[in-house]
Amino acid sequence: MIAYLRGAYTELTPTAVLVECAGVGYSVAISLTTYTALSGQKEGKILITEIIREDAHLLYGFATAAEQDLFRHLMTVSSVGPNTARIILSSYPPHELTSIITLGQIEPLKAIKGIGLKTAQRILVDLRGKLPALEGDASPATTIPTTTSRGKKVQPLDTTTPQEAVSALKMLGYPEASAQKVVRELIASDPTISVEELIKQSLKLL
Repeated sequence: MIAYLRGAYTELTPTAVLVECAGVGYSVAISLTTYTALSGQKEGKILITEIIREDAHLLYGFATAAEQDLFRHLMTVSSVGPNTARIILSSYPPHELTSIITLGQIEPLKAIKGIGLKTAQRILVDLRGKLPALEGDASPATTIPTTTSRGKKVQPLDTTTPQEAVSALKMLGYPEASAQKVVRELIASDPTISVEELIKQSLKLL
């Protein structure tokens, strides 16, 4: 079992990172939270959870143990698979998601695409009381920055940002047409929105 990978980040997108270790490239699926933590880094260590199936050998990577623990806990909930868990972790950073579950807040969970009332209830019932070690974890590496035009001086939107956001949403399982529509609307309302915030807000609107 692969516990972690240490090497060069040769490619990085909001949904995946290619880690080169001793001449071998490993494609690792990641959440938006981990993407934010890895942005700007050329190499490093990433924690790995393997999902082995008859038709696939998947690697999911995490910048922090807190996010990896949450992923594993979410995977124990009925009807929550690895991709759904990744979408949940892309919607809320670990400390915020832990707080939502600990306080039994069902509405923020229902706001996530693909999480209906029953699944949200299962998450709260199955995980409440099981996440004490994660409470209060608000380290910078696990917090998604909200870089917008409100109160901050930011750079104009890069032309690749919409394409990158749509590509990431497609990788997470959303139809391209729907993703393009939401991305266009968000950019129209805030032309300086970052790709991280663009994807995060899109996940709550799709």
